[in-house]
Amino acid sequence: MTTSTTTETTQFLTFQLAEELFALNIAKVREVLDFTTVTRVPRMPAFLRGVINLRGSVVPVVDLRRKFGMKETEQTVNTCIIITEVAVNGDATVLGCLADSVQEVLDLESGQISPPPKIGTKLRTDFIAGMGRRGERFIMILDIDKIFSAEELTAFDVAGQEPAAAA
Repeated sequence: MTTSTTTETTQFLTFQLAEELFALNIAKVREVLDFTTVTRVPRMPAFLRGVINLRGSVVPVVDLRRKFGMKETEQTVNTCIIITEVAVNGDATVLGCLADSVQEVLDLESGQISPPPKIGTKLRTDFIAGMGRRGERFIMILDIDKIFSAEELTAFDVAGQEPAAAA
C-alpha cells in the first residue's frame, strides 16, 4: 500500500502594476471589470481615484500604484478594476482596485510561497502575505485586509454615502 501526501494548494489572481507581478487570494476577489468611468470624490486621499456604480452600489476605487508610491495608473486597453472584499474591524467593505492588467488565476502550493521579506523596522511589509515563486519570477502575494488602515476604510465608507440634507 502506498501513502500519499497532500499538499495544500491555494488559488491566486495575479495582476500587473508597472513591471511588478502581484497576487490576491482568489477568495477575496469578487470579480474583474473592464475599466469604466470613475467619479472623483473631493478631499479624498490621493490613492482614492473615486467611485463607480456597481449594479446600484457605490464602490470606492483605489489606485494601488499610488498607494504603493508608484506613478498613477494610466488607462490602457488592459487596465481593469479588481472588485475585492476587505475586512476591517470585522466588517466587510467592497473595494475596487485598479490594475494595469490581470494575468491569470494561479495555483500555488505552500512550498512555492516564502514568508515576506524582513526589511528593517521602519518599512511596512505587513501587507505582504508572502512571496510566491513561479520559475525565476517572484510574485508579491498581498494581504488586502492589511493594505488600508481603518481610518482609510472609514474615509471610503464616507465617500460612498450621500451628504445629509441641510437642516
